[in-house]
Parts: sequence; structure tokens; C-alpha cells
Amino acid sequence: MKLPAGAPLVSRPRSRLIAGALALGVHAVFVLLLVFGMSWQTQHPAPVMVDLWEALPPAPPAAARPSKPGPAPVKAPEPVKAAPAPAPQAVADEPPPPKTPDIALEKKKAEAERLQKLKATQMAEEKARADAAKKTQEKQLAEQKKRELLRQMEEEDLTRRMADEAAASEARQVKLAETAAASKRQAEVASVVGQYRDQISAKVRGNTRLPDNLTGNPQVRCLVRLLPTGEVQSVRVTQSSGNAAYDDAVVRAIEKSSPLPLPNDRDARAAFVPELTFVHRPKE
Repeated sequence: MKLPAGAPLVSRPRSRLIAGALALGVHAVFVLLLVFGMSWQTQHPAPVMVDLWEALPPAPPAAARPSKPGPAPVKAPEPVKAAPAPAPQAVADEPPPPKTPDIALEKKKAEAERLQKLKATQMAEEKARADAAKKTQEKQLAEQKKRELLRQMEEEDLTRRMADEAAASEARQVKLAETAAASKRQAEVASVVGQYRDQISAKVRGNTRLPDNLTGNPQVRCLVRLLPTGEVQSVRVTQSSGNAAYDDAVVRAIEKSSPLPLPNDRDARAAFVPELTFVHRPKE
């Protein structure tokens, strides 16, 4: 088989050797990367993506060569499969790294807490204002009731005083009227008593026979017991004139004047019955 002019001559066994060498080199580099990656890794290494080839890439097509027997083909070594990387173990002595806080969530939480505190403060202030207003209203109602009670008590006291004053005034007027009536009555009784005393004196004087030896104007006082009809029961001298004849003449004159004139008025009659004090002077 003839090759075109200028075409390079490539030997198949040599190409396979080159391919095997390249495969070994790639695997060596991969092993080195794994070793150095695990030695440099500290905590939580990022996952490593590795492409594993099951076979070498196909070799470029070989140029035509003269047909002559060559050496037996050398079998390419099978590619070594990389062992899976062991999972890194957490260091027992080191604490886990702090979790990065969510700033937006913290702000939202802080804002919610601030609003809740503000709402609680507003509710407390409203409750305090309501309590203060209620206490003020209760105090005003209590003061109003107190004023009304005092006013009612003052009105009742004024009414009572006015009633007492009216009653006292009426009592005074009644007493004055009674006093005036009593005075008037006493004056009337005294006038009637005086009139009947004059009548009794005149009657006794008309029946008196004075003794011839009487001188001056002697006075004799007698106690006369009378019946309601005016009849004389007894006569007794309580104060002598000093002239026995004159005293006896007056006693006889009183007995002779029985019955004595008495008023019909009961009060006036009480001044004569049952006893009458009689005073007699000859020249009166």
C-alpha cells in the first residue's frame, strides 16, 4: 500500500506507549491533587468534582503503512480508578463555627419587640389615664353627694329652727295671751271681790252699835266662817282693837248681817268661802 507523498510515518506500538504514558501522568497528577487537597483542607472543604475516565480517549487514526510484519502489539495497561475521597472528620476539640445571624430577621424581631413594648406602654398609659379619670369622677361624685347632703342638712336644720322659732313664738304669744287673760281675769275677780267686800263692810257697819266711850278710829280684825250661801257660821276676833266693847259690837254686827252678800263668780266667791278675813274701822 502506497502512502501519499509527504505523509509522516507513525508506528502503532509507539502511539500506544505514548497514550499509556499520558494516562499514567494524568493519574499521578490526580493523586497529587488529592494528597495536597486533603493536607491543605481545614474545615468543611468544598466538594471536589472529579471526572473519572473508564478508558483512554481514542487515538487519532493512524496513517497507512507498508504491510510488513511487525512486533506483536503491546497491550495498554488498564487505567487505575481513583479511590473516593474520604469524608473529612470534624475536629473534636474545635467548637462549631458560629452561625451567621440573619440581620434582616434580627431587625424584624427587634422591631416586633419594640412595637410590642410600645403597645404595652400605650395600654398601660391608657389604663392609668382611665383609672385617674375614674378616680376623679368618683371623687367629684362623692364631693357632690357631700355637698347635697350638707345642703339638705342645712335646709332641714333651717326648717327645724324656723319651726322651733314659730312654735316658740306661738308659745310666747299663747303665754302672753294667757298672761293677759289671767291678768284680766285677776283684775275682774279683784274688782268683784272689792265690790263685795265694800258691800259686806257697808252691811256690817249698818248693824254695828258703837259704844259711847269709843274714841279715835280703832281697827278690829275678825275671821268669819261662811257657808256657800253666805250664812255666818262663826266669828272670831284675830286682832283686837284694844276696846273689848267695840270688839263685841263688831262681832254682833257680823252675826246680825248674816247671810252676807257673795258674788256668783266662782273665783270671786273663793275669796270669801269658806273663810273671810274682815277688817272694820268705825270711821271708814
